[in-house]
Order: sequence, then C-alpha cells, then structure tokens
Amino acid sequence: MPNPTKPFRLPFGIWALGLVSLFMDISSEMVHGLLPIFLTTVLGASTEMVGLIEGVGEATASIAKVFSGWISDKLGKRKVLTVLGYALGAVSKPLFAVAPTPSFVLAARFSDRIGKGIRGAPRDAMIADLAPAGMRGAAYGLRQALDTVGAFAGPLIAIALMTLLKDNFRLVFWCALIPGLISVLVLIVGVREPAPTAGVSPAPPGLRDLRTIGGAFWVVAALGGVLTLARFSEAFLILRAQTAGLPLALAPLVLVVMNVVYAVSAYPLGAISDVIDRKRMLVIGFALLIAADVILAVAPNLPTVMLGVAVWGLHMGMTQGLLAALVADAAPKNLRATAFGVFNFVSGIALLLASLTAGMLWEAIGPPATFMAGAAFTAVGLIGTAAFLRSTPYNGSSSVP
Repeated sequence: MPNPTKPFRLPFGIWALGLVSLFMDISSEMVHGLLPIFLTTVLGASTEMVGLIEGVGEATASIAKVFSGWISDKLGKRKVLTVLGYALGAVSKPLFAVAPTPSFVLAARFSDRIGKGIRGAPRDAMIADLAPAGMRGAAYGLRQALDTVGAFAGPLIAIALMTLLKDNFRLVFWCALIPGLISVLVLIVGVREPAPTAGVSPAPPGLRDLRTIGGAFWVVAALGGVLTLARFSEAFLILRAQTAGLPLALAPLVLVVMNVVYAVSAYPLGAISDVIDRKRMLVIGFALLIAADVILAVAPNLPTVMLGVAVWGLHMGMTQGLLAALVADAAPKNLRATAFGVFNFVSGIALLLASLTAGMLWEAIGPPATFMAGAAFTAVGLIGTAAFLRSTPYNGSSSVP
C-alpha cells in the first residue's frame, strides 16, 4: 500500500487540481473576504441580506452539483464540466466590481456559485478516479490544503490591495479576475482525465435509482447536512470580529487566520484518516465546532474572537476532506459524481437555512445567540455520529475501488 504520509507520491493530476483550486480560491476570497463589509458599509445592506446572499449562493452551488454530477456520470466525463465551472467562476468576478445594489451582488453571487456547482462534483469524482488505493483521504486532504492556501492568500492580497488602493473595493474586485483566469489555464493544460474515466459506466442508473448508492452514503449525507446546519457562512466570522474592534481594512484577516489553520491541518489529518477509522475523527470534528461556537459566543475581545476563528479552521481541516473521502468510500464508482452532487446539495440547503437563521438571530438578539445556536445544532450532529458508529458495519478507513 502507498505510504499516505508522502504527498509527493500522489499523481500529478491531483496536484494540478489542487493548484487549480488554489488560484480560484485566491480569486474568490479576494472578493469574499471584503464582501460582507462592502455590502454593509458601501451598499447599506442589513446582516439579514448578507445571510440571504451567502445562503442563496451556496444553495445554488449545491443544487447545480446534483445535476453536474449526474451528467458527469452519464457521459463518463469529468474534465469538460470542471473547465466550464471554473471558467464561469472566473468571468463572474467583474460583476461584483460594478454592483450598484445588494440585489445586484446577489445576482453576481448566484452566477459565481453556479460555476462552483458545475465544477464541484465532477472534480471530486475525478480525484477519486486518480487517487491510488489507500490514499484517498490524503488526496482529498492535499486538494483541500492547496485550496485553503488560496483561501488565506486571497484575503492577504485583498488587504494589501485595499491599503495600496485606499479602500477601493471595486478595483480590488477587478483584480480578482486575474488568478481566476490562471486557474482555468492550469486546469486545461495540467489535468489529464483518465480515458476512459476509471471504471465509470457510460450508462449509469438514472436519478430515480439513487437508492442503489447504499445506506452508508445516506448516513454520511445526513451527518454532513447537520454539520453544515451548525456551520453557517464565514461571513459571520468577519462580522463578529468587526464587533470586537477589527479595523475595516483588516476585515480579510479573519479568513487568513481561519484558512492558515485549515491549510496546515487538512493534508496530515486527511492522511491520518487513511489509517484510522474516519467516523471517529468525525466525532472530534463535531466537538471542535462546538468549542469554536462557544468561544465566539462569549469572546470579550478581538484576540479571543481570533482564537475561536482558529478553532473553526481546525474543525474545517479535520472534517471537509474527511467527509469527501467518506462519500467516495461509500458510493459505487458509476454513481460517484452523482453521490458528490447529492451530498453537496444536502449541505447547501443546510447552509442556506443556517445563514438565514444566523442573520435573523444576529438582528433580533445579537452575535452570542447566533453562535450558541450553532453549538446546539452541532450537539445534535454529535448524537447522530454516535448512532452512526454503533449502527453501521461500514469501516470509514477503507477505500472502495
């Protein structure tokens, strides 16, 4: 079995997909790290509107993933849909730069997330197709790590540009187009899809036959939905830091702190999940989210808020690649992209509900209520994970071919 602690043993195509994610995340986070403040201070949006924009955007991506995943399985093709999704994500960035109203930002976010939805499931299925046996957790961990390097590099670049350009939000949004286009170029040149896609049938079952995926997958999808319901948009982390005294120009620093921890932890924790039971790691991930929510709810000052943000990032590093590996393990090969699409649809609907609820709680009661509600939902997820550990014979550290 390949040694899961050696990232350079992974195929070049997985590294290339990681670099694609890195550049696109730089592009996206240059916008996302400033967007909540842009909406509330420049366009006069309420926190409820911020929650609506974030929730609708992510739900849109998740719905699109269902259809792109099924189409990918139907055609036995991954790369063409992945290129289309990344291209749409890149060209949507100028829409934020010209947005005159919060409603226009909602439309821009919708376009950007459609691109994310188109590319997500085929890309994740392609990683499973390319990953050597016994290294699936490491492969997803590596992509998440590189993706997250982009997620903290983007806010750092945004901070530098905001300082250089004297808080010109719109010009920074225009600059975000450049790494987006680089991402598409790396994907076109650097990723070669297996031909034919490893083991994918050219005529998989239709959506009505999703029951053939199996019970273990549906349990993973349910747990992922509960986890996402407890983990609303990171936009609220930025707003929480602002209430604790973070200066306007340093707003993206919140995402830098979260994503540095996320990036550093994602690969080693993914590799560890290849050799121990993934379900038990998921329990620890739920516990970390509870800790993060409680810290953010009671934090009396900015350093404590940043501690909560760091714990949130560690939770992300432990759970996101882990859940992807669990989906890949549980789904049959000819429905793998469809399974990723369904999983992300469930998570996206949960994120929409979570972000809307967070916005309403924030407006009606205040930030502590928002984060304590997240902790309560996470506790429900812990109970579900404990039941999963007792009731299913599926061994989370295995790798289904």
